[in-house]
Amino acid sequence: MTPAPLEPPSTGPVLLVVAKAPVPGLAKTRLGRVVGPDAAADVAAAALLDTLDAVQAARAVTGWPVVVAMTGDVASAARADDVRAALERTIVVPQRGDDFGERLAHAHADAGVHGRGTVQIGMDTPQVAPDDLVTAGNAVVEGRQVLGPADDGGWWLLGLPDPRRADALRDVPMSRDDTGELTRAALGDVELLRALCDVDEWPDAQTVASGLPGSRFAGAVDRSTTAGAGA
Repeated sequence: MTPAPLEPPSTGPVLLVVAKAPVPGLAKTRLGRVVGPDAAADVAAAALLDTLDAVQAARAVTGWPVVVAMTGDVASAARADDVRAALERTIVVPQRGDDFGERLAHAHADAGVHGRGTVQIGMDTPQVAPDDLVTAGNAVVEGRQVLGPADDGGWWLLGLPDPRRADALRDVPMSRDDTGELTRAALGDVELLRALCDVDEWPDAQTVASGLPGSRFAGAVDRSTTAGAGA
């Protein structure tokens, strides 16, 4: 069942964040093999909070609503109080579906009732800038589909003037080095944004953190590195 809007729908697109509660042992498990589950969850929480800051900055400029499609127990998450406070500034909907492609399709549908089109990101690119989101949203307003390619062959942003087009993701294998290419084939004509590095492995986290001095994410990575990760 698609949730009813909490307020009159926006005339612009919805900024949609698909997120997983950063619970130790469940979040960023590949990082956890290097730094341990608690540190990995802290890095994931920092990534989510920095991402939500960028989304809120884009919202401040555009007025576009923010929807977070969330899974997992926020109460058990790292930085739970900070995450909960950040989510209170958004519309939160639960993720639905048996696999990631299906959950993405439902997330676009559930968010789409709050505006005209969707601009979706995850929590693996804390280096996303508000300008990235505004550029993508303006393309959606003009009726263009947009995709932000990731360095690993996937993608970090998807903008759709018609959120129903996300149904095509149900048949796209996720988390592969050809996911971006297959997504483009499934959607048809898309406009590409700049490529970003997803934070999946520890070297990715270090690379992204080096470009974000002073951020929560860089601080979390630095603490894990100082504790011995990657030594």
